[in-house]
Amino acid sequence: MTLETESKSTAKKAVTRDDILLASLKLFSEKGYFNTSLTDIKDAVGIKTTSGIYQHFKNKQTIAEALYDNILDSLSISIDDIRRRNRKASEQLREFVDLLFRLTDQAPEIMQFLLVVNIKEVLPEATTLIETAPFNKIRRVIQNGIKDEEIRSIDPLLAYNYFFGIIRHTLCLILSGDLTKGAESYHSQAWIAAWGSIVKK
Repeated sequence: MTLETESKSTAKKAVTRDDILLASLKLFSEKGYFNTSLTDIKDAVGIKTTSGIYQHFKNKQTIAEALYDNILDSLSISIDDIRRRNRKASEQLREFVDLLFRLTDQAPEIMQFLLVVNIKEVLPEATTLIETAPFNKIRRVIQNGIKDEEIRSIDPLLAYNYFFGIIRHTLCLILSGDLTKGAESYHSQAWIAAWGSIVKK
């Protein structure tokens, strides 16, 4: 095998892996993780047999694990960018909320998997959302906001839950269809309520 052929083969495998992840994400969002089979994923990807999936993943659980890790890694990078661009906690949190609402409109499958799926049922060994790298960074933003007296002096974990609880609940209502408009329609209201729950007055 020449280097050129090997490079093409590697690229093809990478695309196939991404196709499996994207198809799985869509199916998990539409049907639920436990109602999605490897045959469903195979059909959605457009490959002949499930052996094409086993070339990249051991089982359905490792697909879910890869999805969870990829989403959290991307979110963590975005939060790092937000923190570099903004100094104040209020600015950082506002941009983070902007990102979540934008993703809910543009990539609802990602937000469904992140916020609605009970990840401990799917991946018993996985870290819960609040303990993951991106959300630990948000907790540090809140801690810094308390230190800088932007946020009222309460337990940082309580402040995080007051703030993110409002944002998460709003997004879940949008994803479930209980709130019938797009996420952008509720963005400002959710921000005002969430920030108002922790801001120092």
